[in-house]
Amino acid sequence: MQQNTLESPEKNDFGRNWVSSSRFLFHIQLFAFFAFVLGGCYGLYSMHYKGKPKVEVPESTQYTPKYK
Repeated sequence: MQQNTLESPEKNDFGRNWVSSSRFLFHIQLFAFFAFVLGGCYGLYSMHYKGKPKVEVPESTQYTPKYK
């Protein structure tokens, strides 16, 4: 015997069903956290140290200065 039951609209309502809404909000928070972490990692990677630049130092300011 099959029983016909109608699902109430309150079961699918986001504001009334605490279990499904909390699960949804948890997944949104998890996605936002990982997106924030990945964005921060990408920002640090794009601004990373590129190496020691070639700087021209005048001879008169070196440790053993050479004067003309």
